Amino acid sequence: MNILVIGPSWVGDMMMSHSLYQTLKKQYPDCAIDVLAPNWCKPLLARMPEVRRALTMPIGHGAFNLTERFRIGKSLRNQYDMAIVLPNSLKSAFIPLFAKIAVRRGWKGESRYFFLNDLRSNKNDYPMMVQRYAALGYEKSAVPDAQNLPIPTPYLTVEKSAVEKTKEKFSAQLALAENRPAIGFCPGAEFGPAKRYPHYHYAKLAEMLIEKGYSVRLFGSAKDNEVCQQIRGGLPESLQAYCVDLSGQTELNQAVDLISDCVAMVTNDSGLMHIAAALKRPLVALYGPTSPQYTPPLSDKAVIIRLIEGGLIKIRKGADSAEGYHQSLIDIQPEMVMEKLAQLLN
Repeated sequence: MNILVIGPSWVGDMMMSHSLYQTLKKQYPDCAIDVLAPNWCKPLLARMPEVRRALTMPIGHGAFNLTERFRIGKSLRNQYDMAIVLPNSLKSAFIPLFAKIAVRRGWKGESRYFFLNDLRSNKNDYPMMVQRYAALGYEKSAVPDAQNLPIPTPYLTVEKSAVEKTKEKFSAQLALAENRPAIGFCPGAEFGPAKRYPHYHYAKLAEMLIEKGYSVRLFGSAKDNEVCQQIRGGLPESLQAYCVDLSGQTELNQAVDLISDCVAMVTNDSGLMHIAAALKRPLVALYGPTSPQYTPPLSDKAVIIRLIEGGLIKIRKGADSAEGYHQSLIDIQPEMVMEKLAQLLN
Protein backbone atom coordinates (compact mmCIF):
# COMPACT_ATOMS: atom_id res chain seq x y z
CA MET A 1 0.00 0.00 0.00
CA ASN A 2 1.25 3.45 -0.94
CA ILE A 3 0.14 6.29 1.33
CA LEU A 4 0.38 10.03 0.65
CA VAL A 5 0.30 12.30 3.70
CA ILE A 6 -0.50 15.98 3.25
CA GLY A 7 1.80 17.29 5.95
CA PRO A 8 1.58 20.31 8.25
CA SER A 9 3.40 23.60 7.71
CA TRP A 10 4.96 24.15 11.15
CA VAL A 11 8.03 22.58 12.74
CA GLY A 12 6.29 21.39 15.90
CA ASP A 13 3.36 19.91 14.00
CA MET A 14 5.72 18.13 11.60
CA MET A 15 7.54 16.57 14.55
CA MET A 16 4.28 15.36 16.09
CA SER A 17 3.23 13.87 12.73
CA HIS A 18 6.00 11.29 13.19
CA SER A 19 3.69 9.50 15.62
CA LEU A 20 1.29 8.98 12.69
CA TYR A 21 3.99 7.51 10.43
CA GLN A 22 5.01 5.05 13.11
CA THR A 23 1.36 4.11 13.68
CA LEU A 24 0.82 3.54 9.95
CA LYS A 25 3.80 1.20 9.81
CA LYS A 26 2.28 -0.86 12.63
CA GLN A 27 -1.21 -0.93 11.10
CA TYR A 28 -0.04 -1.49 7.52
CA PRO A 29 3.43 -3.11 7.82
CA ASP A 30 4.08 -3.17 4.08
CA CYS A 31 3.03 0.40 3.39
CA ALA A 32 5.26 3.06 1.82
CA ILE A 33 4.73 6.59 3.13
CA ASP A 34 5.39 9.78 1.17
CA VAL A 35 4.83 13.19 2.75
CA LEU A 36 3.91 16.31 0.77
CA ALA A 37 5.19 19.26 2.78
CA PRO A 38 7.12 22.55 2.51
CA ASN A 39 10.69 22.20 1.31
CA TRP A 40 12.16 23.18 4.69
CA CYS A 41 10.64 19.99 6.19
CA LYS A 42 12.87 17.68 4.16
CA PRO A 43 15.76 17.59 6.69
CA LEU A 44 13.33 16.43 9.38
CA LEU A 45 11.53 13.89 7.21
CA ALA A 46 14.89 12.48 6.07
CA ARG A 47 15.59 11.63 9.73
CA MET A 48 12.31 9.69 10.10
CA PRO A 49 12.98 6.12 8.88
CA GLU A 50 9.30 5.38 8.31
CA VAL A 51 9.06 8.00 5.53
CA ARG A 52 10.04 6.82 2.03
CA ARG A 53 10.06 10.23 0.32
CA ALA A 54 9.48 13.87 1.12
CA LEU A 55 7.67 15.60 -1.74
CA THR A 56 7.99 19.37 -2.02
CA MET A 57 4.80 21.38 -1.59
CA PRO A 58 5.52 24.50 -3.70
CA ILE A 59 2.44 26.45 -2.56
CA GLY A 60 3.06 28.68 0.44
CA HIS A 61 1.09 28.40 3.68
CA GLY A 62 -2.26 30.17 3.32
CA ALA A 63 -2.11 30.47 -0.50
CA PHE A 64 -5.07 29.04 -2.42
CA ASN A 65 -3.69 28.64 -5.99
CA LEU A 66 -6.24 26.13 -7.27
CA THR A 67 -4.52 25.77 -10.65
CA GLU A 68 -1.24 24.67 -9.07
CA ARG A 69 -3.04 22.30 -6.71
CA PHE A 70 -4.73 20.67 -9.71
CA ARG A 71 -1.36 20.34 -11.48
CA ILE A 72 0.20 18.68 -8.43
CA GLY A 73 -2.76 16.36 -7.95
CA LYS A 74 -2.74 15.30 -11.60
CA SER A 75 1.00 14.53 -11.40
CA LEU A 76 0.35 12.17 -8.48
CA ARG A 77 -2.37 10.06 -10.10
CA ASN A 78 -2.10 6.24 -10.11
CA GLN A 79 0.58 6.28 -7.40
CA TYR A 80 -1.30 6.06 -4.08
CA ASP A 81 -3.97 3.89 -2.45
CA MET A 82 -4.67 6.23 0.46
CA ALA A 83 -4.20 9.88 1.36
CA ILE A 84 -4.20 11.30 4.88
CA VAL A 85 -4.75 15.05 5.19
CA LEU A 86 -3.35 16.53 8.41
CA PRO A 87 -4.19 20.26 8.03
CA ASN A 88 -7.81 21.18 8.72
CA SER A 89 -8.28 23.57 5.80
CA LEU A 90 -10.49 22.89 2.78
CA LYS A 91 -7.71 23.69 0.31
CA SER A 92 -5.42 21.05 1.83
CA ALA A 93 -7.90 18.36 0.70
CA PHE A 94 -7.85 19.40 -2.98
CA ILE A 95 -4.66 17.59 -4.06
CA PRO A 96 -5.75 14.06 -2.97
CA LEU A 97 -9.08 14.61 -4.77
CA PHE A 98 -7.37 15.82 -7.94
CA ALA A 99 -4.95 12.86 -7.66
CA LYS A 100 -8.01 10.54 -7.66
CA ILE A 101 -6.74 8.67 -4.61
CA ALA A 102 -9.34 6.08 -3.62
CA VAL A 103 -9.26 6.55 0.17
CA ARG A 104 -8.96 10.14 1.44
CA ARG A 105 -8.81 10.30 5.23
CA GLY A 106 -8.86 13.24 7.62
CA TRP A 107 -10.72 15.11 10.33
CA LYS A 108 -13.88 17.06 9.65
CA GLY A 109 -13.13 20.72 8.96
CA GLU A 110 -14.09 23.55 6.59
CA SER A 111 -16.84 21.64 4.72
CA ARG A 112 -14.64 18.83 3.43
CA TYR A 113 -17.49 16.28 3.08
CA PHE A 114 -17.07 15.77 -0.67
CA PHE A 115 -13.29 15.98 -0.66
CA LEU A 116 -12.62 13.37 2.06
CA ASN A 117 -14.45 10.05 1.90
CA ASP A 118 -13.01 8.65 5.17
CA LEU A 119 -14.05 11.60 7.29
CA ARG A 120 -13.60 11.57 11.07
CA SER A 121 -15.93 13.85 13.05
CA ASN A 122 -15.10 13.09 16.71
CA LYS A 123 -11.96 15.25 16.95
CA ASN A 124 -12.88 16.53 20.41
CA ASP A 125 -12.57 13.01 21.80
CA TYR A 126 -8.81 13.41 21.32
CA PRO A 127 -7.66 16.50 23.23
CA MET A 128 -3.99 16.39 22.14
CA MET A 129 -2.81 17.17 18.63
CA VAL A 130 -0.55 14.10 18.57
CA GLN A 131 -3.54 11.92 19.49
CA ARG A 132 -5.47 13.33 16.52
CA TYR A 133 -2.57 12.55 14.22
CA ALA A 134 -2.04 9.03 15.55
CA ALA A 135 -5.78 8.24 15.39
CA LEU A 136 -5.71 8.76 11.63
CA GLY A 137 -3.42 5.75 11.37
CA TYR A 138 -6.31 3.40 12.17
CA GLU A 139 -9.30 2.20 10.21
CA LYS A 140 -12.40 4.14 11.22
CA SER A 141 -13.99 1.15 12.97
CA ALA A 142 -10.84 0.29 14.93
CA VAL A 143 -9.61 3.55 16.44
CA PRO A 144 -8.88 3.17 20.18
CA ASP A 145 -10.28 5.80 22.49
CA ALA A 146 -7.95 8.51 23.77
CA GLN A 147 -7.11 6.65 26.99
CA ASN A 148 -6.07 3.50 25.10
CA LEU A 149 -4.53 5.06 21.99
CA PRO A 150 -0.82 4.21 21.72
CA ILE A 151 1.32 7.26 20.98
CA PRO A 152 4.67 6.31 19.43
CA THR A 153 7.18 8.92 20.56
CA PRO A 154 8.63 11.09 17.77
CA TYR A 155 12.35 10.70 17.26
CA LEU A 156 15.03 11.83 14.82
CA THR A 157 18.00 9.77 13.71
CA VAL A 158 21.43 11.31 14.33
CA GLU A 159 24.78 10.21 12.92
CA LYS A 160 27.82 11.00 15.05
CA SER A 161 29.94 11.70 11.98
CA ALA A 162 27.41 14.26 10.74
CA VAL A 163 27.37 15.98 14.12
CA GLU A 164 31.15 16.22 14.14
CA LYS A 165 31.12 17.61 10.60
CA THR A 166 28.59 20.26 11.61
CA LYS A 167 30.61 21.19 14.69
CA GLU A 168 33.66 21.55 12.49
CA LYS A 169 31.75 23.94 10.23
CA PHE A 170 30.96 26.12 13.26
CA SER A 171 34.32 25.60 14.94
CA ALA A 172 35.14 29.31 14.93
CA GLN A 173 31.99 30.16 16.90
CA LEU A 174 32.34 27.20 19.26
CA ALA A 175 36.10 27.48 19.81
CA LEU A 176 36.12 29.49 23.04
CA ALA A 177 33.56 27.17 24.62
CA GLU A 178 34.98 23.94 23.14
CA ASN A 179 35.88 22.30 26.43
CA ARG A 180 32.61 23.10 28.17
CA PRO A 181 29.42 21.00 27.94
CA ALA A 182 26.77 22.98 26.08
CA ILE A 183 23.24 23.84 27.14
CA GLY A 184 21.00 25.13 24.36
CA PHE A 185 18.45 27.94 24.59
CA CYS A 186 15.63 28.40 22.06
CA PRO A 187 14.30 31.89 22.90
CA GLY A 188 12.23 32.56 19.76
CA ALA A 189 8.56 31.88 19.07
CA GLU A 190 6.53 32.37 15.88
CA PHE A 191 3.43 32.91 18.01
CA GLY A 192 4.69 36.28 19.23
CA PRO A 193 6.43 37.83 22.24
CA ALA A 194 3.69 36.69 24.64
CA LYS A 195 4.98 33.16 24.14
CA ARG A 196 8.62 34.05 24.89
CA TYR A 197 10.51 33.72 28.13
CA PRO A 198 11.98 37.18 28.87
CA HIS A 199 15.45 37.78 27.43
CA TYR A 200 16.71 39.14 30.76
CA HIS A 201 15.72 35.89 32.49
CA TYR A 202 17.53 33.91 29.81
CA ALA A 203 20.61 36.15 30.34
CA LYS A 204 20.58 35.55 34.09
CA LEU A 205 20.15 31.80 33.59
CA ALA A 206 23.05 31.81 31.09
CA GLU A 207 25.23 33.63 33.61
CA MET A 208 24.44 31.05 36.29
CA LEU A 209 25.21 28.16 33.94
CA ILE A 210 28.46 29.64 32.64
CA GLU A 211 29.64 30.23 36.19
CA LYS A 212 29.02 26.53 36.84
CA GLY A 213 31.25 25.54 33.92
CA TYR A 214 28.77 25.20 31.07
CA SER A 215 28.59 27.01 27.74
CA VAL A 216 25.33 28.24 26.19
CA ARG A 217 24.21 27.92 22.56
CA LEU A 218 21.44 30.20 21.28
CA PHE A 219 19.32 28.64 18.52
CA GLY A 220 16.78 30.30 16.24
CA SER A 221 16.10 31.80 12.84
CA ALA A 222 17.24 35.19 11.58
CA LYS A 223 14.05 36.59 13.14
CA ASP A 224 15.51 35.70 16.53
CA ASN A 225 18.78 37.64 16.10
CA GLU A 226 17.56 40.56 18.19
CA VAL A 227 16.48 38.53 21.21
CA CYS A 228 19.64 36.39 21.04
CA GLN A 229 21.80 39.51 20.98
CA GLN A 230 19.85 40.85 23.97
CA ILE A 231 20.59 37.65 25.88
CA ARG A 232 24.27 37.67 25.05
CA GLY A 233 24.53 41.41 25.67
CA GLY A 234 22.93 40.94 29.08
CA LEU A 235 25.93 38.91 30.26
CA PRO A 236 29.04 40.37 31.87
CA GLU A 237 31.55 40.97 29.09
CA SER A 238 33.95 38.41 30.55
CA LEU A 239 31.34 35.66 30.11
CA GLN A 240 30.01 36.51 26.65
CA ALA A 241 32.54 34.26 24.86
CA TYR A 242 30.85 31.26 26.47
CA CYS A 243 27.45 32.21 25.02
CA VAL A 244 27.41 31.34 21.31
CA ASP A 245 24.74 33.01 19.18
CA LEU A 246 23.84 30.67 16.29
CA SER A 247 20.56 32.36 15.35
CA GLY A 248 20.13 32.75 11.60
CA GLN A 249 23.41 30.94 10.90
CA THR A 250 22.31 27.29 10.88
CA GLU A 251 20.28 25.36 8.38
CA LEU A 252 17.65 23.18 10.04
CA ASN A 253 19.78 20.06 9.59
CA GLN A 254 22.71 21.77 11.29
CA ALA A 255 20.54 23.00 14.14
CA VAL A 256 19.37 19.42 14.72
CA ASP A 257 23.00 18.22 14.87
CA LEU A 258 24.06 20.96 17.27
CA ILE A 259 21.02 20.50 19.52
CA SER A 260 21.74 16.76 19.68
CA ASP A 261 25.22 17.68 20.94
CA CYS A 262 23.85 19.70 23.90
CA VAL A 263 23.64 18.12 27.33
CA ALA A 264 20.30 19.86 28.00
CA MET A 265 17.90 22.44 26.52
CA VAL A 266 15.81 25.32 27.82
CA THR A 267 13.12 26.53 25.46
CA ASN A 268 9.85 28.34 25.00
CA ASP A 269 6.90 26.44 23.52
CA SER A 270 8.22 26.34 19.95
CA GLY A 271 9.07 24.09 17.03
CA LEU A 272 12.64 23.71 18.25
CA MET A 273 11.26 22.51 21.59
CA HIS A 274 9.66 19.56 19.78
CA ILE A 275 12.93 18.85 17.95
CA ALA A 276 14.83 18.85 21.26
CA ALA A 277 12.24 16.44 22.70
CA ALA A 278 12.57 14.13 19.67
CA LEU A 279 16.36 14.15 20.14
CA LYS A 280 15.83 12.96 23.74
CA ARG A 281 17.68 15.91 25.21
CA PRO A 282 16.94 16.70 28.88
CA LEU A 283 14.57 19.60 28.44
CA VAL A 284 12.97 22.36 30.49
CA ALA A 285 9.97 23.70 28.55
CA LEU A 286 8.58 27.10 29.57
CA TYR A 287 4.87 27.72 28.95
CA GLY A 288 2.76 30.83 29.40
CA PRO A 289 -0.35 31.64 27.31
CA THR A 290 -0.04 28.43 25.29
CA SER A 291 -1.07 25.20 26.95
CA PRO A 292 0.93 21.97 27.37
CA GLN A 293 -2.40 20.13 27.47
CA TYR A 294 -2.60 20.35 23.65
CA THR A 295 1.01 20.29 22.40
CA PRO A 296 3.40 19.16 25.16
CA PRO A 297 6.97 18.07 24.46
CA LEU A 298 6.72 14.34 23.81
CA SER A 299 9.61 13.07 25.91
CA ASP A 300 10.10 11.45 29.29
CA LYS A 301 13.16 13.69 29.68
CA ALA A 302 11.11 16.89 29.56
CA VAL A 303 10.01 19.02 32.52
CA ILE A 304 7.30 21.63 31.96
CA ILE A 305 7.09 24.85 33.96
CA ARG A 306 3.77 26.74 33.73
CA LEU A 307 2.48 28.92 36.55
CA ILE A 308 -1.09 29.42 35.30
CA GLU A 309 -3.98 27.02 34.80
CA GLY A 310 -6.35 26.53 31.89
CA GLY A 311 -6.08 26.18 28.14
CA LEU A 312 -4.73 28.38 25.38
CA ILE A 313 -4.88 32.15 25.83
CA LYS A 314 -5.01 33.68 22.35
CA ILE A 315 -2.69 36.63 22.74
CA ARG A 316 0.37 37.43 20.63
CA LYS A 317 1.64 40.42 22.61
CA GLY A 318 1.16 40.81 26.33
CA ALA A 319 0.36 44.09 28.05
CA ASP A 320 2.49 43.19 31.07
CA SER A 321 5.79 44.57 29.76
CA ALA A 322 7.13 46.92 27.12
CA GLU A 323 8.54 43.94 25.21
CA GLY A 324 5.15 42.20 25.07
CA TYR A 325 6.05 39.38 27.46
CA HIS A 326 3.22 37.68 29.35
CA GLN A 327 3.21 37.95 33.14
CA SER A 328 2.99 34.18 33.55
CA LEU A 329 6.41 33.85 31.87
CA ILE A 330 7.88 36.89 33.61
CA ASP A 331 7.02 35.18 36.91
CA ILE A 332 9.15 32.11 36.11
CA GLN A 333 12.37 33.11 37.84
CA PRO A 334 15.74 31.85 36.47
CA GLU A 335 16.42 30.13 39.81
CA MET A 336 13.30 28.02 39.27
CA VAL A 337 14.54 26.94 35.84
CA MET A 338 18.02 26.28 37.24
CA GLU A 339 16.57 23.98 39.88
CA LYS A 340 14.74 21.89 37.27
CA LEU A 341 17.82 21.80 35.04
CA ALA A 342 19.97 20.59 37.92
CA GLN A 343 17.54 17.76 38.61
CA LEU A 344 17.62 16.69 34.96
CA LEU A 345 21.40 16.90 34.71
CA ASN A 346 21.82 14.82 37.85
